Amino acid sequence: MNTRTLIRWSGVSAMAAGIIFAGIQPLHPLDMLASVTTTQWAIIQSLKAAVCLFGMIGLTGLYARQADKAGWLGLAGYLLFGFFFAHTLPLAYTEAFVLPRLAAEAPLFVEGFLGIFNGHPVSMNLGALPVLYGLAGFAGYVLGGLLFGVATVRAGVLPRWPAVLLAASAVLPPLLSWLLPHPLDRMMVLPMGLALAWLGYALWSEQRATGAQPTPGTPSPQLGHTGAQ
Repeated sequence: MNTRTLIRWSGVSAMAAGIIFAGIQPLHPLDMLASVTTTQWAIIQSLKAAVCLFGMIGLTGLYARQADKAGWLGLAGYLLFGFFFAHTLPLAYTEAFVLPRLAAEAPLFVEGFLGIFNGHPVSMNLGALPVLYGLAGFAGYVLGGLLFGVATVRAGVLPRWPAVLLAASAVLPPLLSWLLPHPLDRMMVLPMGLALAWLGYALWSEQRATGAQPTPGTPSPQLGHTGAQ
């Protein structure tokens, strides 16, 4: 595979991340002890981990496509937004595969872990985990998404409107969190999923169209065959 092909398929990864990210929000079970051992919990948390993997690959492709024009702003947005996905991945893995095994043996730990997400006070010492979660949410999701969206608009390589949507959806949760309490606040990330999927499709379709065009100075197979007769 050449670099162009890798970048094109990273657009498919970004589409997958955006679609899954938006799709799981209305189906997400409540962050409570009784939900941890359900099949729905295992499926949603596994999909959340997949979002992180697809998101990191897709975001890398989006940045690589415009790295020369996105500048330091794009690099900062890429690193911060990528930090959000990288930090969320082990949390989603823990929620999917570790917490169900501890629900019966260590319910206080599970409830304390879930308190990081549902806003309830954490009743046990989880070290720096709550601080890192808050840092990843603000510096990674909010600031990183905003910078990456603005840098994409300024670069002018990918379509403007999905980049605007990405930047706007990044700052939406902290601005409107007082209107929608948890877990209804999950609905505020739906525009982010749409923006990622839109940018991913733009990247994939752009690379496909570029790859379908013949390289200047290179004859088509039919012309070359005719000339050889």
